[in-house]
Amino acid sequence: MPLDFSALETTPRLLVEVPLRPIQGTRFQPTGFPNLGAAVYSHPDGDGQVVLVESAQSMANRLEAVCWDEPADDWVPPLKGLPVVKVLDKDGKPLTNSLLEAHRLNSPYILEGKDTTVLDMLKERLASMEEGRVDLRELARVLLEFDANALLHGVFLAKKDLAGGRLRLPRALSAFIEAGDAKVAASGGVKNDAVNPSGDANRGFGNVPFARDEYTSPAITAFFNLDLRQIRAFGLGREVGDLLIALALFKVRRFLAEGLRLRTACDLEPAGEPKVSRPQGYVLPSLNDLEAALPGLIEAVGAKGLFGADRVLTVTYRKK
Repeated sequence: MPLDFSALETTPRLLVEVPLRPIQGTRFQPTGFPNLGAAVYSHPDGDGQVVLVESAQSMANRLEAVCWDEPADDWVPPLKGLPVVKVLDKDGKPLTNSLLEAHRLNSPYILEGKDTTVLDMLKERLASMEEGRVDLRELARVLLEFDANALLHGVFLAKKDLAGGRLRLPRALSAFIEAGDAKVAASGGVKNDAVNPSGDANRGFGNVPFARDEYTSPAITAFFNLDLRQIRAFGLGREVGDLLIALALFKVRRFLAEGLRLRTACDLEPAGEPKVSRPQGYVLPSLNDLEAALPGLIEAVGAKGLFGADRVLTVTYRKK
């Protein structure tokens, strides 16, 4: 079925909520933070406590990961033809790429090695922004040539020799998972050493007991926010806008279908269909429809010359 985004043309956001549940049992392990552990906070309406199951930063990484075929070192089939920067090690083997790097094009493996191909190209294309206000439309046009993914998940080119480190785009697609009315499910265990139970635990020997906090919740929800106004503000035309919307919705649908094993003790599944709260009445395209439409949308943008000459730009990382 052809994609129809006409209902999204006058709304600033596409907001989606999806109920989730543990795929087995009732417990789940939320994300944790150094010196904090789980992020637990009171519900603003006083309805118990809420626990953050997955942060916006982690969700961005997970939404990107479902787009990449690791064994083939390539986009998954519906996304082939999108631009990406690949990084090889000194032996010519795949090291990383701009999709999988947490800071995308600002990865040190792309901009901080001896191979300055990408850095030099960015300097040349963005030289007009060294002084004055940053032209976000031109920045978006340049980023589209290197990695369209950066237009959805944002980028911060924090280098002094790139407009004084002022080049940044916020996320157009953001997401997080929360669990309401969350309660602690305390448990624990022991690392057994049958050979030397009283051995030195600091060196990995001996029996080592440990405590463990997991959680239960009647309301685990994934939230997705697509900033349609920001996509339109790029000024890159309908073809690019449709591609970015379809790519964002593909990420959401594929994540819900395949990416919900967040941790060993946090394996979730949808407990219902996605609910669109804005604009009301809009129904998300199916994963099959998105997969069928994306190759044509990619080629339509490519035919306008908006991707770089080399859709796969390869650099070799060697320490300076």
